[in-house]
Amino acid sequence: MKKFTLLLFLLNVTFLFAQKEISGVVKDNAGAGLPGVNIIEKGTNNGVSTDMNGTYKIKVKDGATLVFSYVGFNKIEKAATSSTINVVLAEEGGQNLQEVVVTGTRTAPRTNTTSALPIDVLSSKDLTSTGQATFDKALQYRIPSFNTVNTPVNDATSLLDPYEIRNMGPSRTLILINGKRKNLSALVYVQTSPGRGETGADISAIPTDAIERVEILRDGASAQYGSDAIAGVMNIILKKNTNGGSATLRSGITSEGDGEMFGLSINNGTTVGEKGFVNYTLDFSKTEMSNRPGKVDAAGEYNYWGGSSVGVNTLTDIQNFLSKHPDAGNINGAPETAAAKFLINGGKDINENTQLYYNAAYVYKKVNSFANYRTPYWRNAIDFPYLPSLFGTGTLASYQGYVPTFEGELNDYNATVGYKFKKDSWNADASITTGGNQQNYTVGNSQNRSQDSNEDFIYAANPTLYNGPIRFNPGGVGFTHYVGNIDISKQVTDNFSIAFGSEFRTEIFEVRAGDEASYVGVGADSYQGNTPENSGKFNRYNIGYYASASLDLSKDFLVEGTIRYEDYSDFGSKAVWKLSSRYKFADDKITLRGSASTGFRAPTLHQIYTQKVQSSFAAGGIQLEGIINNVSSAARLRGVPSLKAESSTNYTIGVGVKPSKNFSATLDYYNITVKDRIVLGDKITFSPGNIQSFFTNAIDTKTSGLDFVANYRNIGLGAGKLTINVSGNYTIQNELDGSVRNITSVAAVNQSVFGATQEALLLTSRPKFKYIWGGDYQINKFSFSLNNTVFGPAKFKNADLYDKALTVEFLTKMVTDLGVSFKATDKVSLTLNVNNLFNVLPEWKLKSDGSAGADAILNDPATLKNQINDLTFNGRYSQMTYDGSHFSQLGTMFNLSLNYKF
Repeated sequence: MKKFTLLLFLLNVTFLFAQKEISGVVKDNAGAGLPGVNIIEKGTNNGVSTDMNGTYKIKVKDGATLVFSYVGFNKIEKAATSSTINVVLAEEGGQNLQEVVVTGTRTAPRTNTTSALPIDVLSSKDLTSTGQATFDKALQYRIPSFNTVNTPVNDATSLLDPYEIRNMGPSRTLILINGKRKNLSALVYVQTSPGRGETGADISAIPTDAIERVEILRDGASAQYGSDAIAGVMNIILKKNTNGGSATLRSGITSEGDGEMFGLSINNGTTVGEKGFVNYTLDFSKTEMSNRPGKVDAAGEYNYWGGSSVGVNTLTDIQNFLSKHPDAGNINGAPETAAAKFLINGGKDINENTQLYYNAAYVYKKVNSFANYRTPYWRNAIDFPYLPSLFGTGTLASYQGYVPTFEGELNDYNATVGYKFKKDSWNADASITTGGNQQNYTVGNSQNRSQDSNEDFIYAANPTLYNGPIRFNPGGVGFTHYVGNIDISKQVTDNFSIAFGSEFRTEIFEVRAGDEASYVGVGADSYQGNTPENSGKFNRYNIGYYASASLDLSKDFLVEGTIRYEDYSDFGSKAVWKLSSRYKFADDKITLRGSASTGFRAPTLHQIYTQKVQSSFAAGGIQLEGIINNVSSAARLRGVPSLKAESSTNYTIGVGVKPSKNFSATLDYYNITVKDRIVLGDKITFSPGNIQSFFTNAIDTKTSGLDFVANYRNIGLGAGKLTINVSGNYTIQNELDGSVRNITSVAAVNQSVFGATQEALLLTSRPKFKYIWGGDYQINKFSFSLNNTVFGPAKFKNADLYDKALTVEFLTKMVTDLGVSFKATDKVSLTLNVNNLFNVLPEWKLKSDGSAGADAILNDPATLKNQINDLTFNGRYSQMTYDGSHFSQLGTMFNLSLNYKF
């Protein structure tokens, strides 16, 4: 018995010591720690990444070999013979397929220093160091050509903000996750804000802590990836760590004491069997509302609402209300948001030549926001005598109005399962992807003014008693896609490779009807419900084929080409192509690169089938307007044609220099022309009370500009190391290419579908230029980052609100972000971010077109005040206007995070 017990003890000891912990630091040739280096136990999927200081810990089996790899550096293998292994990586060299830049080519992957295309690579550290709460806002302060900003009050737009690359709108940047297409959002932006008439994927739903790196191709890529890639491609590469996870606790608040944020994120991974892995992320966050209302002008209110000398909306009545509520009860800024995000990424090496991989994500988001406050002189108790009992305290004198609420719920999900294998030097990748975005809305604290005391829906103007609901379900929207991909490639010779493949995609867009009370008559006040006749499910499918080849004519001269053919079930087919090249000389210190391509963007199902009634402001009140879709009888009556695909031509040419291992810079010129660009047209008054808008291929545009990126790292400064980064984007032109194509029925009423407001939102509402300069300094246990983002001027012109000879221009401003991180122990680090350190706010001015009439307005204080009142809704939106601004109006934000490594 004693011998048996001793044997068990020895077996347990052997098992305990079968694994051992290895730790160390990975540095570059200059001695600086390298964050984000991949360390893999060879022959398994057990791996970790180095932290911001280049340190790592990993548990491996006895006798294991560690593989160290990082984009742009040589791969190194080390036998795990010691508990401490420090490594120095030399620059340049070959990487494994999953460790190089894979975006922008269908043939052999390359590093971002040898690519023929402009590609930005951001690590997880680059994103988290911004201190921004969501992925899209982190990109705003890292990529100059990327822009996004929240709008003050825009109903469902509060669920996800529009974004764009190179001023091309949200629907012209294709989003990939691990190289596979992510689903679009169900929301089409129909309000007066940048991105109007378009939709994009909800990138704010992606948890930042799940991201290993982001590769952003700043070039048209329809030939490689299909529709939506006119401006570029964003490929989000997920983490694969199986050892060394962490938990991060985040909190934040604005300098105004609102917008409190709290979040908890956990990222971890584990091996599955001998050669499998899974990495998972859980992210929970809650952000309270931020409010930045302006001071409302009483005289402007009196004029706007048709004030009278007697009654309940006299100037005195208005002044009395505003003395108690200077902002007229209005709430604008950033909504209350709660989100829960779950993501997994995994795979298994079946054998040396075969791999199974998968990933899946689910996001739930809830947003609570507000419509404009209905003041007592706006919806007054004389016209609607039931209002005091409904929203006040029961007497006419005490009635103070009401503010409708808008609540949105979003469910976004995506999943991919795929299979890779090699045989006889052929590489194949087959996958199936699904994804969807579902949104449901609720309107609260509101009314339907068409409902009488018996809850029968009528068009009576003055019901004496209201027994109807004050909470409504106006319906919702949904989008789902299913995508099948097969990609095959072969390295034919050392300098020639080929690839070909196919993609099949089916899409479903759904409009869900609201409850009857939300749409009958004038509908729910502030947000009318979807009617049954405007609701339904709509679908289509398409199939695409591509072929690509890459040829190294010499070690310095690379040429790549791709052709693609797409066939859609609803509008036809399209063929596109792309050629790109790169030439290196001066011992690889200088690189010339360029590309030429054609592209396309299919009209989304949202643009084809959206039809609804919506509220908008007009002098003296609110009017109801309709969006008619292109397949409706109303569209046929007006002669509105069916939508067709946009087509584009892209040219880029650039130069890169790398005179030393620590300094590199690139400069790229781009030129994009888009034919038959789809817009949601301006409101057309065909007759009194008959106001409609519709989607149409009404314009052609041309956009050109410059992108610049440079960094200088490993600068010795005292006992630490300094890295300096400078990058920028300058828009040379973003304008119409030719005249607007108005259909006959619109021309007949002397109006246009593309007026001054549309032109501003589409072409001038993003910064004319934007550049980011700053540095990162690391010394001992501290690291510091200082980033300055300069937002150039942006122009908004709203022809419905103020004199057409005037333009509102947001002035150039610089926003400074400071980050300080302290590594208390090997496991615990603390980071403080102060975003917008100097509390810089958007500032705008009215500018003249140079005409005598416009100059006269600017020189007349009384007339100028009326113009400003029109623009700001009498002061409600004095800081950023109703249409938005070029950066956030929230000012300084303090963020504190605590990270604990497992």
